[in-house]
Amino acid sequence: MRQLPELLVNRIAAGEVIERPAAAVKELVENALDAGATRIAVALAGGGIERIEVADDGHGMSAACLALAVQRHCTSKLADCDLVRIATLGFRGEALPSIGAAGRLTIVSRPPGSPHAHRIAVAGGVVSPVAPAPGSPGTRVTVEDLFYATPARRKFLRSPGREADHAAAALARLGLAAPGVAFRLTMDGRALYDLPGQDRAARCAALLGQDAAAAMLPLEAERAGMALSGFACAPMVGRATNSGQSLVVNGRPVTDPVLRLAVRVAYRDVIAAGRHPVVALWLTLPPDELDVNVHPGKTELRFRDPEAVRGFVISSLRRALSAGAGAAPRTALRPSLHLVAPVSSQPAPPGLAEAQLGFGAAPSARGSASAAPDPAHPLGAAVAQLFDTYIVAATADRAMVLVDQHAAHERLTHEALRDRMAGGVAGQPLLVPAVVDLPAAQAAALAEAAPSLARLGLEVEAFGPGAVLVRALPAALGAADPYGLVRDVADELAECGESGALEQRLDAVVARMACHGSIRAGRRLTTEQMDALLRRMEATPRAATCSHGRPTFIRLSQAEIERLFGRR
Repeated sequence: MRQLPELLVNRIAAGEVIERPAAAVKELVENALDAGATRIAVALAGGGIERIEVADDGHGMSAACLALAVQRHCTSKLADCDLVRIATLGFRGEALPSIGAAGRLTIVSRPPGSPHAHRIAVAGGVVSPVAPAPGSPGTRVTVEDLFYATPARRKFLRSPGREADHAAAALARLGLAAPGVAFRLTMDGRALYDLPGQDRAARCAALLGQDAAAAMLPLEAERAGMALSGFACAPMVGRATNSGQSLVVNGRPVTDPVLRLAVRVAYRDVIAAGRHPVVALWLTLPPDELDVNVHPGKTELRFRDPEAVRGFVISSLRRALSAGAGAAPRTALRPSLHLVAPVSSQPAPPGLAEAQLGFGAAPSARGSASAAPDPAHPLGAAVAQLFDTYIVAATADRAMVLVDQHAAHERLTHEALRDRMAGGVAGQPLLVPAVVDLPAAQAAALAEAAPSLARLGLEVEAFGPGAVLVRALPAALGAADPYGLVRDVADELAECGESGALEQRLDAVVARMACHGSIRAGRRLTTEQMDALLRRMEATPRAATCSHGRPTFIRLSQAEIERLFGRR
């Protein structure tokens, strides 16, 4: 047994802090932000493996500070031994020596008022003396040949293109956390972006995309010393991964699992399965309520009361998402438009779900012409029905709205059932109870869940080993098909696993029910019925998406329509 030499120890430790070029970019940019930089320029070559350069206009370092900066566990960011009230992004004193141990590091820095800059170099952990050098006020850090001193780590890096993507993502997270700072990123001599200092909305638009910018719902909330602000994008703007989620805690971009879970739960009822929401959230809480010294990467946190934080974020997001369709963002989706069918004059048969939801009985006369759009109605006035499935409306501000009538009415039915769940949903007894044949396991699960289903107005009981007897359906569903409804509920219970998990999935069961009580695609509506649907959407929470997370409507402004026709 022997003690390892210090140089080897430093190289081993470097792998914990700098696992890939993106980590080096992150650490260097964090140093620039801590130095008070107002502009940061990052240049990468070969995905950052060949070269990384980070230049800033911060307060710089003196010759004495430079000499200490490349030594392990030396930092200017902790005034004492208190690891609770940390106000900087960096504080461990590991980044620069770790980079210098794994690659070739050069730092040129000049404090304001100094006659010249100073330079220090580290290669594979070997430090060169500090020397005078030309340089502008601020700091320029260059990293070359990363991991040449630790070939085992370099061997497992991905392609330069993939490493560049990781580095760009790390810089974007920091850019979103500090929107007031100007950022420039170039890769192999090609500028990817050059952003000025901006407000949060403009920075989100620049880094999250214009589709997200058009769908951003502002969010402001406070509770028990915690404050949450930022933007929650409407659920119709989703991503295949959670890469569109920017989470900042006390100015620090994080990938904390508590916060990611909170976002997922908040969107669970309104976003399509397999899609991830887009959010940009800034959470502020007292420093003694969290521990940032959890991992060398400093992207994970430990909250003193994670349940309180999670609940606060979930409730705040749900409030932002609960506005009616009239408050939904104006997303610029561009569908392919075809022939618009005239409004049907055939009245709808009575007794279906729209009557229970207050649409009123269908008029006996032919559908009348739509009134002029009212500025108080964001979804406008119905002018036509397309393919007996979509409602076409015109708004007072000269936009066109296209509504999926089934998806929209499904959400209205869902919310109506949800509102009545606390007091119990009224059931409508069937004149003749229906016998529904099912696999024995599903029939047994339905019978076991009967007390919970009764709260939803669905009364079932066992009827032999492979069937259930349906005595009542939720009154709010109107003349729903008991066979299809019960089979769908049985499928939902099967997805729950154990029947004891039903209480946590009642809302999913309600969503299944809502689909059966909604206006179907292919159902002709009168103008009055279409206008009634639009008004209900404007007043109903979460009406911008159906129960499965699909959008219920899209909106095209006059300018967007003119662009489609090449008029602009």
